[in-house]
Amino acid sequence: MADADQGFDAILVRLREVVQKLESGELSLEQSLAVYEEGVQLARKGQQMLASAEKRVEILVSASGGVETAPFDEPNGT
Repeated sequence: MADADQGFDAILVRLREVVQKLESGELSLEQSLAVYEEGVQLARKGQQMLASAEKRVEILVSASGGVETAPFDEPNGT
């Protein structure tokens, strides 16, 4: 399970491990479900961290005076 103080990079590392375990095909159904559940929780935690960082950046940019913020769109459209 993800530790509450786990950093974003650590979450990404653990998510990669979860994906590798699931793709290995070596887990039982129950093990797969438990690992999948952990992955979902990690993904949610990472998403929350990214949203929080985005809000902090918007606050910093708006506080710097007169700088406009715009949503980030990835070049490949995802």
